[in-house]
Amino acid sequence: MAHIFASIKESLSSVLPIAVIVLLLSVTCVALATGVLVLFLFGTILLVVGISFFTVGSAISMEPLGDGIGKSLNKSNKFFIPLIICFVLGFIITVSEPDLQVLAEQVPTIPNSILINCVGLGVGLFLSITFIRSKKGLSLRTLLVIFYALIIGVSFFAPKDFIPTAFDSGGVTTGPITVPFIMALGAGLAASKKNNHSGGLSFGLVALCSVGPILSVLLLSIFYKPQPATSVFQISEVLTTTQAFKQFAHALPEYAKEVALAFVPIVLLFVIFQLISRRYHLHSVYRMIIGFIYTYIGLVLFLTGANVGFMPAGRLIGATIASSSFKFLLIPIGMLMGYFVVLAEPAVHSLKRQVSEITNGAISQKSVALALSIGVAVAVGIAMLRVLTGIPLMPFLIVGYAVSLIISYFVPSIYTGIAFDSGGVASGPMTSTFMLPLAMGACEAIGSNVMTDAFGIVALIAMAPLITIQILGLYERRTRARTIKKLHLEISMVEDDIVFFNREGQNA
Repeated sequence: MAHIFASIKESLSSVLPIAVIVLLLSVTCVALATGVLVLFLFGTILLVVGISFFTVGSAISMEPLGDGIGKSLNKSNKFFIPLIICFVLGFIITVSEPDLQVLAEQVPTIPNSILINCVGLGVGLFLSITFIRSKKGLSLRTLLVIFYALIIGVSFFAPKDFIPTAFDSGGVTTGPITVPFIMALGAGLAASKKNNHSGGLSFGLVALCSVGPILSVLLLSIFYKPQPATSVFQISEVLTTTQAFKQFAHALPEYAKEVALAFVPIVLLFVIFQLISRRYHLHSVYRMIIGFIYTYIGLVLFLTGANVGFMPAGRLIGATIASSSFKFLLIPIGMLMGYFVVLAEPAVHSLKRQVSEITNGAISQKSVALALSIGVAVAVGIAMLRVLTGIPLMPFLIVGYAVSLIISYFVPSIYTGIAFDSGGVASGPMTSTFMLPLAMGACEAIGSNVMTDAFGIVALIAMAPLITIQILGLYERRTRARTIKKLHLEISMVEDDIVFFNREGQNA
């Protein structure tokens, strides 16, 4: 329980700034209904507790499972069987992701099962590609250049209204269940590499797995010819704290069932892997079972708090500001929220911890968090500008990905892997339940096209950290070069002093 209390302190520092911002807005420029504000405050409590349980649980269950499977696959002398296993793993983990259900509900012209299976196939295919990359030592930046060029090419043939949704799918499918497992799988696959590139190979799996859904959904839109989706979200009227409590009491069993269904394939995967490999000792098995329970409780509480508490607040804040005389305040307010919202994403905590562990503290958690916050703040600012002006999404994506891929040739490969993984991690459930409703509420208030102007915010949030974290890599590389130069200068001065004293001694 000590770990839980320590995690609650960290989670509180992540969520509290968002709560303070919303409270300040509610007494200044955004008059929120009392019921909505009460829902938001209840949701904040659930978020803090949920993130805490999830962070501790995933660290002792999802990550060891992914790491163990990755190491086992790497030791295999066969090639095609592990390739098939990676495909199946990618499919199972993806269709278990709760965020994917949110995406499916936004596309009523395509049956949910078809869309979910299509995205699962995309992730499965690209997880197999990541196995090939690990075995063959392929360059991540080369693969990213090829696949993003392919995505941009395919997007010219996809329906215009559906492009933002396709790019958003790359973010929502790498959510709180997928990220800890896939990142640990990457660490396991790279564990046997006894060279300087093992750290770089540990990252990049989330990046490549985010490409799969974008490409598969774009292809699906071309062949399925979907029509623009319409928003079906409604804010329930809440007048008393009792009604607010009933809202959560009604939603909690629904999300408990949803997350339970998502966890069944993962638990079965754990049982099958343990029976075949006998990798974990009895104590470790008990510990991982407790971890799965913690992860389950954390996700249920988090999703309930985010969907019931945060979604109505985001929707009303966006609508109120956009319909006022000061609609352009939406840009700085959105940037401020984006700066802090990303720190409340459950998978961000897993990313920061694994980056610090794999690099032995060379890349600190604070520096990763700062780069993520700055990137997401800029992305949300651009998204709000698009809502107010109707500027197309694709120019931003083309320029952004081009810049990030160019920078990748000037930074160590490990920063490229971390940066592209961060894009998928940053665009999690907090984005879909708070920032996306903020954009949708603003769009509806000013009469803009929700599908083209509100959707795409997830894609922008997934893209921005690619640039900011690689800029962090440039800064760290420059700082390290200066330090090495200073050390060389000091060593040279010491050597000169030694020579001088030797000469003086000989003269004496």
